Amino acid sequence: MGIVVTAAAALAAGYLLGRLRPWQRLGNWAADQVRFTGAWVRGGAGRQVVVVLVHVVTAPRTSWRVMRAPATETRTPVPVRDPDWVANRTREDKGGTA
Repeated sequence: MGIVVTAAAALAAGYLLGRLRPWQRLGNWAADQVRFTGAWVRGGAGRQVVVVLVHVVTAPRTSWRVMRAPATETRTPVPVRDPDWVANRTREDKGGTA
């Protein structure tokens, strides 16, 4: 009976780990901290060590390249509106045929 319970617990744990993917989530978190926020630099030495170690362990092939890359800009461009759009529109824009 003990073997069946152990096997069921191992099967359930494997299923949950496969569904939750903690390794991948941890790697994604570390990559986001390093690439986009830049807060890992301002978070103190302890935070820097944790983020870098997690990233190196979860993504060893890309860690070095990502660590050397500059942070990307996170702002989105604001669309520019043409104030004379109504005056400059074509017949197709008005809903007519060309």
